Amino acid sequence: MTVLVPVAELLAAGGRVVLLDVRWALGDDQGREKYLGAHLPGAVFVDLETELADPPSAADGRHPLPSLQRLQSAARRWGIRDGDAVVAYDATGGLAAARAWWLLRWGGLRDVRLLDGGLDAWRRSGGPVEAGDVAPEPGDVTLTGGGMPVLTIDEAAALPASGGVLLDARAGERYRGEVEPVDPRAGHVPGAVSAPTTVNLTVDGTFRPPDELAERFRDLGVRPGEPAGVYCGSGVTAAHEIAALAAAGIEAALWPGSWSQWSSDPDRPAATGPAPG
Repeated sequence: MTVLVPVAELLAAGGRVVLLDVRWALGDDQGREKYLGAHLPGAVFVDLETELADPPSAADGRHPLPSLQRLQSAARRWGIRDGDAVVAYDATGGLAAARAWWLLRWGGLRDVRLLDGGLDAWRRSGGPVEAGDVAPEPGDVTLTGGGMPVLTIDEAAALPASGGVLLDARAGERYRGEVEPVDPRAGHVPGAVSAPTTVNLTVDGTFRPPDELAERFRDLGVRPGEPAGVYCGSGVTAAHEIAALAAAGIEAALWPGSWSQWSSDPDRPAATGPAPG
């Protein structure tokens, strides 16, 4: 699976490419304002909270997957047509843009990639930016679904005991239960392995080379062809981990409800400390 597009390749690209600006971060609601200030020429702003997720609930978590119909309607608003190449980016190393990448792949599109390094890498390479809004002509893309594997809460819970690996993509302090800034309880799913998604990036915000990523995941117990799943707080940065795994040649399933779903159920146990538990 081709996951990343280097800035140099995008700068030299000919033909039609739909650019999606997915600037979002937990606790930061200024993504659209930042987009209006400067974005890649022709890029369309994508609102993660309203277009890449259904409304939050205790039963399904903070960012449930949108229905395929809702995602298709959004993709058409972004101007995506059948057969288009799509590139998503943000200003945080792909941590938010990966949600759009994963959802469109889940929806059945194949030519969807992340801009490696995002807006910062684009600017470092001298790429032009523009201000203001972009309102594309509506697209006609048809999403068929089934493009990426998904785990339910019970499937995620059973994965470690059944020979698979469940990766927790949150920061180490949240995994260990030392802090919990947003969800009902601290800790992690028993049996899950700590694998902070930020470790997939270099200091300049680009992804590590595929061989380094493969070594990282091998050290975490993940093997190509064997069952692997990923969760985070609410299924956003977990998509970034899945992108890193895919870049290393490893397929993994996303658990959309993630810790926000698990921690809302008092009957689900929470492990703390550095060990899987």
